[in-house]
Amino acid sequence: MPGLWFEEFSDGQVFDHEWTRTVTESDNMQFSLMTMNPQPLHIDRHAAAATEFGQPLMNSLFTLGLMIGMSVNDTTLNTTVANLGMEAVKFPAPLFQGDTVRARTTVIGTRASKSRPGQGIVTFLHEMFKQDGTLVASCERAALMKAKPA
Repeated sequence: MPGLWFEEFSDGQVFDHEWTRTVTESDNMQFSLMTMNPQPLHIDRHAAAATEFGQPLMNSLFTLGLMIGMSVNDTTLNTTVANLGMEAVKFPAPLFQGDTVRARTTVIGTRASKSRPGQGIVTFLHEMFKQDGTLVASCERAALMKAKPA
């Protein structure tokens, strides 16, 4: 199913994405390796055990990418021109290996592009929750979207 055209978004629209995913040690190791991040807090179980968390934390940029990725099928698949930026990126609670996450997206702004006819800017609030309902990540993301073809 394709994503939505610019005109199909409205302020306050909420998408509770049906995807869920259990995050794993392998996810954490592979992402940290691909991004050349040797932070022991993510990849060293023994070092992480000595922290206040007592175990490895999922890499926050993996978490951010997964949260936005979980939204694509319902919102922007094949209808995004480009991401314009992210603001208010927050990780209010830790995410650990073995947690299962879900995502929600709320449209918090829409406007026609002033410089690109046939396109518009949609601002999304993305949120990720783990299995007990705890909010583990959020961000506001502006995306340049295609308008519906005539």
